[in-house]
Amino acid sequence: MEIRIRQAERNQAGFEVVDLESLVVDDHPVRAVWCFVEGLDLQWFYDRIKARGDAPGRPATDPRILLTLWLYATADGIGSARALARLCEHHTIYRWICGGVGVNHTMLSEFRVDSGEFLDGLLTRSLAVLMKEGLITLDEVITDGTKIRAAASRSSMRRRQTLTELEEKARTRVSELKQELEIDSAAGERRLSKRRLSAAEDRARRVAAALAKRPAAAPKDQKDQKEDDESPPAGGKSDKKPKEERISTTDPDAPLMRMADGAVLPAYNVQVASACGFVVAIDPVQRRNDRGLAPMMVAQVEQRCGKPPARLLADTGAMTAADIGTLAQIYPSMQVFSPPPARKDASKPASKARYERNRAAEPQCLKEWRARMDSEEGQAAYKRRSNTEHVHARLKNRGFGRMVLRGLAKVRTACLLHAVTHNLMWAISRRALRPA
Repeated sequence: MEIRIRQAERNQAGFEVVDLESLVVDDHPVRAVWCFVEGLDLQWFYDRIKARGDAPGRPATDPRILLTLWLYATADGIGSARALARLCEHHTIYRWICGGVGVNHTMLSEFRVDSGEFLDGLLTRSLAVLMKEGLITLDEVITDGTKIRAAASRSSMRRRQTLTELEEKARTRVSELKQELEIDSAAGERRLSKRRLSAAEDRARRVAAALAKRPAAAPKDQKDQKEDDESPPAGGKSDKKPKEERISTTDPDAPLMRMADGAVLPAYNVQVASACGFVVAIDPVQRRNDRGLAPMMVAQVEQRCGKPPARLLADTGAMTAADIGTLAQIYPSMQVFSPPPARKDASKPASKARYERNRAAEPQCLKEWRARMDSEEGQAAYKRRSNTEHVHARLKNRGFGRMVLRGLAKVRTACLLHAVTHNLMWAISRRALRPA
């Protein structure tokens, strides 16, 4: 007997009636994100819109739609503006956010880049609300850095002499293409020549930016210079001088850093301060290590939350004696929990005596810090420092492991967007655990 099947008929014309509201269930997280954005004061965006009254020009897209798209896309692990634009055409949830309003990748990209100042203020205001609600307390703040890959490859790193040669070649190429564009009159060839010229000019701008960039390494980071070059030969120190710092032609702000897996790649060291699972401060830096950065993060926590933490937990080696002294002067009531450097076994009696004299001459704040870390209470408190790894893991599960934006300013905007999104989604989960 002949089988009966239903076959695809793609040439059949038809009408499709779609009710976007009925396609999204009532308890879907996107509704919580939309309600969050609806409660915000977006006058900062509305003041920038030029389409007013009878003035010519098409109406602007509602900033609430664009902000909700980026918040939900970040929570969904989407960082590309082109990928987000495609989702707005085909994905039910993103179509519900748009509500029939068309968006494109250029609009989405420009909105994200331009919203850095607003996101900075939004993070501060949202932290105040969470503290008032009781979801955040500053009894204990953990600060730690995590390496984030930049939107550049190691092959894009060049030394200054190579950059000078590349700049000369780029200028020559731009000049040649401009001459070809003036001579060629064919419309098709002119369009192709214009694209080639645009690409060459972009290349020339990036090389010039890299050539104008100064190495970001601080003097105390010179010991990490070996990360940029091959390892010295075995058996003693190398007699060669340290090689010149290399700069990326793709992202000049991103220095080479050693990642957790041992690879040396262009990256940013993002400092994250967390409390109760929320991000209370975040800042990308170009330093390869975390030493000396704790006072900066504590100051940012105080600026955003209105008061400093009662206890500060930091990783081994992140705090220096100078940091302990500085924090003790500025925040006398704050306790620091960070293991001191391990004591080296001195073989000579003179070395041991000198060590004891140096310890006896230390300020009182350092003596209290060492005694605190030797106690069982200090050891138990420091074990809670590992809680910040959960925050880092949630951020990286949402695409925070690699940047899609280039430049320190744009990377900072991306960090703020991830911090606001993380706090929003974490607050939703914490509220869901509360009794009705």
